[in-house]
Amino acid sequence: MEELITKGQSAKKAAAVLGTAGTNTKNAALHKIAEAFSKKAHFILEENQKDIDSARKNGISEGLIDRLTLNASRIDGMAEGIRQIAELPDPIGEVTGEFKRPNGLHIGEMRVPLGVVGIIYEARPNVTADAAALCIKSGNACILRCGKEAHKSSMAITKVIREALSDAGLPADCVNLVEDTSRESALALMKLNDYLDVIIPRGGAGLIRSVVENATVPAIETGTGNCHVYVDKSADLDMAERIIINAKTSRPSVCNSEEKLLVHRDIAEEFLPRILTALTEKSVEIIGDELVCKVFPSATPATSDDWGTEYLDLKIGVKVVETIDEAIAHINKYGSRHSEAIITESYGNSQKFLESIDAAAVYVNASTRFTDGFEFGFGAEIGISTQKIHARGPMGLKALTTTKYIVRGNGQIR
Repeated sequence: MEELITKGQSAKKAAAVLGTAGTNTKNAALHKIAEAFSKKAHFILEENQKDIDSARKNGISEGLIDRLTLNASRIDGMAEGIRQIAELPDPIGEVTGEFKRPNGLHIGEMRVPLGVVGIIYEARPNVTADAAALCIKSGNACILRCGKEAHKSSMAITKVIREALSDAGLPADCVNLVEDTSRESALALMKLNDYLDVIIPRGGAGLIRSVVENATVPAIETGTGNCHVYVDKSADLDMAERIIINAKTSRPSVCNSEEKLLVHRDIAEEFLPRILTALTEKSVEIIGDELVCKVFPSATPATSDDWGTEYLDLKIGVKVVETIDEAIAHINKYGSRHSEAIITESYGNSQKFLESIDAAAVYVNASTRFTDGFEFGFGAEIGISTQKIHARGPMGLKALTTTKYIVRGNGQIR
């Protein structure tokens, strides 16, 4: 597609400038962007409201509308995230693992930008700001492609960013947004090998699967979040209730929210009525196994499909397990390798859970909602990688870099 080729060419030129820009230059640009968000919040919110009105007209679910919605607080959060990124150490140019060979060669690894990063995402306009800021600090130009639901919001955010970049003396084309929101544009971006160095999907299971199956550009897989909380027989039940309510209800539409609750049989009859009543009072629909439905008759019987489903809604699957080993086996079978938690007072069981669970983030006595670049101190994130190569978990600055060997000699030949 002509638009993508044009943007690819522009991004590659911009990457050559940004990749060698000094830390102070990049930080100054980020501070200008954060300041511009505060000054132009009204403009961004006006465009966001157009997206919200269109989404409601098209029958989009309230969970997705929550992801789409910006407000003054969320824009302030975006700006603060960018300021935090500016304050983080710049990974570019860091040399690690330097050593000297017997022939006198000095060899080290230098951290460098990836180049041009493509990011495909859906109805979350804040991703536009997070992705752009992380790419700028890590020296990468980016080509962003959002879903049609968030297009006006993302266009407004991109406009503000590009103007701030120009004011800071960097090419506006460091950040590009694809204006064509058709399926064809997404597929074409996945195959833009001449200009993209890597592509990252950030969204639901369908989008991620499409990128993994169709991209010819190297892809970093970010995963869906079928996240579990397992309440061990030794758990502090007051703590368990606080964590479960937070993990499920604080923002059910995001990938780090709790989707499944596993409870040890020894405490099931005591704890289930209490926690399920508390969840129901928060408007959470209970989907349960046979014992859950017996203890809590208003629960809906679970099907085999439920255990692997990411609801992204006020809905939770609940299962009783006989042992911690059964809990671990269930999570490793049905989980999405995103975020998993155990509530326990047993050090031995906590260690067993930490060592045995296959996930990007594993928690002991804390909510899964902390799997987030901002909460991990990364300022923001490009996504949560659930793969096992290059990057895993919240992807901050270092995840957007690679390395090259630098070799210094004094005339050696082979």
